[in-house]
Amino acid sequence: MLTALTILIALICVLLMAAVLIQNPKGGGVDATFGGTQANQMFGAAKSADFIEKITWYLAIALFVLCIITTLLVGSAGGAENIPLQSQ
Repeated sequence: MLTALTILIALICVLLMAAVLIQNPKGGGVDATFGGTQANQMFGAAKSADFIEKITWYLAIALFVLCIITTLLVGSAGGAENIPLQSQ
C-alpha cells in the first residue's frame, strides 16, 4: 500500500511539474516550444489557460492529500519501532 502511494505521489509530482512549466499566458514558456501555438489556436488561449490552471490546482491538492495520508500510514505502522531504547 505504501509503495503504491509513493509511486502515485511521484507520478503526480511529475505531472504537476509539467503543468507548471506549460503555464505561461505571455507565450514565452515551454508551451510555445512544444507546439503551444497550435493548442491555443485549437482550444483558444483563454480556455487552455483555464484548463491548465485547474489541472494545476487539482494536482496540487491531490499531492497535499496523498502526502498527509502517507505520513499517517507511516506514522501508524512504525509507532513502536521508533522508540529509542534507554540504557540503564
